[in-house]
Amino acid sequence: MIMNKERYFTKHNLSGKARSMIRRAVPYRKKHPFLFDPGSSALLVIDMQRYFTDSNSHAFLPSAPAIIKPVKKLMAVFQKNRRPVIITRHINTGKNAKMLSRWWNDMITEKSTLSALAPALTVGATGRRIQVITKTQYDAFYRTGLSGILRKKRVKQLVITGVMTNLCCETTARSAFVRGFEVFFAVDATATQNEDFHMATIRNLAHGFAVCVRAVEIIDAFISLKRKR
Repeated sequence: MIMNKERYFTKHNLSGKARSMIRRAVPYRKKHPFLFDPGSSALLVIDMQRYFTDSNSHAFLPSAPAIIKPVKKLMAVFQKNRRPVIITRHINTGKNAKMLSRWWNDMITEKSTLSALAPALTVGATGRRIQVITKTQYDAFYRTGLSGILRKKRVKQLVITGVMTNLCCETTARSAFVRGFEVFFAVDATATQNEDFHMATIRNLAHGFAVCVRAVEIIDAFISLKRKR
């Protein structure tokens, strides 16, 4: 069944699988009027919490552990180049969950130990250019002040990573596009329940909302910029 969870990303197949997904999205892709510009970019890391990354959690995503390494590499390169890194934590109360609690019959609450960020992600993730914000809905822009934060930092391009690919990540990518940000969606730094869901998002975003890339492409752009200086 399509709702089954599967480990479609592993540390061994991640790179090759991401290339394949991007190739498979080519027929759906429109010509993009922009290229990645490190100097106007920010990194958004969505909901990399124990709720999704801890194998003891009922909501564990089997492919989530595989994307931690590329997410950390992206965080490191953005920090090194003095570009903003914004991390979201999804936290709900009975009042602000709205339709989410009715749809899933479940909530991530502040009191739960599973609401914490994945420990592997937070090692070394300190610094003045990392900002953690709390969100309550799929859309990371919804009542979080994210748009204002990005505008203040003069961000024009947003690199999206995290979980879940087809829910919070895709919704946020669409929302960023509507707000005028150029979106780069990291295929190998996002994860969800299964490959069908992941691939559906890649096709949708490539067609109408975002440039779908591998993490190494973003990292290489920073390296190339440094060499030109």
